[in-house]
Amino acid sequence: MKRKIEKGIAKGEITAPPSKSLAHRLLICAALSNGESKISGISQSKDMEATLNCISALGCEFEKTGDDVWIKGGIKGTDTVLECNESGSTLRFFIPLALLTGKACTFHGSERLMSRGLEVYEEIFKAQGIELERTKDTVTVRGTLKPDTFSVRGDISSQFISGLMFVLPLLNGDSIINVTTELESSAYIDITIEALKLFGIEITKGNNSFYIKGNQKYVCCDAQVEGDYSNAAFLDAFNILGGDVSVLGLNPSSVQGDKVYGECFEMIKNGTPTIDISHCPDLGPVFFAMAAAHNGATFTGTRRLKIKESDRAEAMRTELEKLGVAVTVLENSVIVGRGIKAPSVALCGHNDHRIVMALTVALSLFGGEIEGCEAVSKSYPNFFEEIAKIGIRSEIVL
Repeated sequence: MKRKIEKGIAKGEITAPPSKSLAHRLLICAALSNGESKISGISQSKDMEATLNCISALGCEFEKTGDDVWIKGGIKGTDTVLECNESGSTLRFFIPLALLTGKACTFHGSERLMSRGLEVYEEIFKAQGIELERTKDTVTVRGTLKPDTFSVRGDISSQFISGLMFVLPLLNGDSIINVTTELESSAYIDITIEALKLFGIEITKGNNSFYIKGNQKYVCCDAQVEGDYSNAAFLDAFNILGGDVSVLGLNPSSVQGDKVYGECFEMIKNGTPTIDISHCPDLGPVFFAMAAAHNGATFTGTRRLKIKESDRAEAMRTELEKLGVAVTVLENSVIVGRGIKAPSVALCGHNDHRIVMALTVALSLFGGEIEGCEAVSKSYPNFFEEIAKIGIRSEIVL
């Protein structure tokens, strides 16, 4: 789908969508609880659909009305297929959950998702005699996870640590997770621990380690998903392009790591900074676009952008070059130049929601077209309708 973005200056109020990261975690905690829980603030995005489908596939009942979901917890042991679509969080969170069933479970998803790497689980499972078989679009696991001391790298994805944290409290014995490298995206672990605490599960955080007492029980509860700082960044970015936008619905006390975007925008607007994004890699595309629209910048800690929905550093390099901006992609850093100008050709969204949204913000300066805009359905399906309310209009073109 190609969409034409009109030149415009954003003005007005807009509410941030609910946090996808927190929503995944609350839904899983509800599914592991005894009784019924109500989770409010669940969007219609593809990622939320994937997590709800997997909850259902594992035997939990749920009912969704608007943005409210009622879940009757209780995972059942049945051989089943779990559809993850393109959601990395869903896949990495549910693989340990599947081991609670005592049966073989097969996960299905896009080839891109399945190519993103499961080495952390593969090493753990091999040591415990758990089978993990992969094809180009499936992963099948078979076995039982046992309490243990787990050594996990922290510089690949925090999602593996969160996945273990959901299951280890239920096992018949205590466990320890030792993080063997610097823990990147540590705020996502904090989100997991916060969600677990709401449902009665305690995790003790140490120095590069986590102690998880066994034989705990999830207690059902009602919870509200707070606004998402990750997607709010794309809305607030209009402000450093001359806009006057108030982004509502955000929790100032949130533990979300992407809350840092405001400080980084100020740095980008007022200088030629060097910014470490190892703890907020999802902000990479919008940071690159805003740096190109100002004085340029250098970004470090970019290595993990290769394993996202697209190779985000290379994708943004390709598209920003169409906007006249030189970008150098190195092993763990990206150097973005300046001198952004109107494109003479359509841009490409690379089947990546954050690439599409970052390019949309940039094109509001001149107007232009983006191929593959439907990718926003992954996390923010009504993105274009919402920004139209603050003056950034667009239309689908053939």
